Amino acid sequence: MINSADINSDNPNLKHRNSVFSLLFSDPAVLRELYSAIGGINLPPDIPVSINTLSDVLYRKQINDISFTIDNRLVVLIEHQSTINENMPLRLLEYIGRVYEKIIDRKKVYKTRLVKIPRPEFIVLYNGDKPFPDHKELRLSDAFKDVSGLKATDDDSKLLDLVVNVYNINAGRNPELLKSCEALDGYSRFIDKIRECKQSDCALDEAMKTAIKYCLEHDILKEFLEEHSSEVINMLYVDWDLDEAKEVWREEAYEDGMEKGMEKVLNLLDQGLSREEIKRQLGKISDRGTQK
Repeated sequence: MINSADINSDNPNLKHRNSVFSLLFSDPAVLRELYSAIGGINLPPDIPVSINTLSDVLYRKQINDISFTIDNRLVVLIEHQSTINENMPLRLLEYIGRVYEKIIDRKKVYKTRLVKIPRPEFIVLYNGDKPFPDHKELRLSDAFKDVSGLKATDDDSKLLDLVVNVYNINAGRNPELLKSCEALDGYSRFIDKIRECKQSDCALDEAMKTAIKYCLEHDILKEFLEEHSSEVINMLYVDWDLDEAKEVWREEAYEDGMEKGMEKVLNLLDQGLSREEIKRQLGKISDRGTQK
């Protein structure tokens, strides 16, 4: 099922810049289960779920992880992160504007009668290796600059705000949440198994193969992995290489103040370059910084 040919940086799957997480939760039925678990409710199977995840036509990649509407009354944006980004409220503000443009007839906005829109909800699912609580709120208003001296009063109730609920989905965290969603629990255990294998000095490809074999044998995401094993390996390679690239960028930014380092890395990924070519380009950047 899994061979070396599957682990090829030139595989077309990479050019779609999808992720294992977004592929796993691309089924409306699975999303219904996921939202039910997070919201502590039980959405009936006949409640319509419509996926409207944003995409970049030019680079054929997803812009956000998952966005969907429930019965055209609720629009939910869910992001998966292995590092906590305090700017997620701002990023999600940008995303929700684009989602509304996608799902609402713009002509109606110019009518005098009030246009009813789906209520937004913002969720981040975190499974990084840094300590993090089971749940935390991130607020857009925390990023606002101090305006004292510019206004007579500062009435927070009039502020634009956006609240992001962050949940830790690592193995052993939020047990009730994971128990309520089989797909989310399986994803958490799958990623945990890969990390466990990597910690025992396995190469990345061996760690992924071992984790997939283990999950198949223990009926963890079995149907999903049987259907998408080669895609999963390719996507994970991109994810792990991007994490390594971020570390290189952090070091470079610290040494040389290159604030646009991450943008360069992401541009290389967007261009569909192979793993080897990206590393070569990063090496050039690092060499230039050393020569300075």
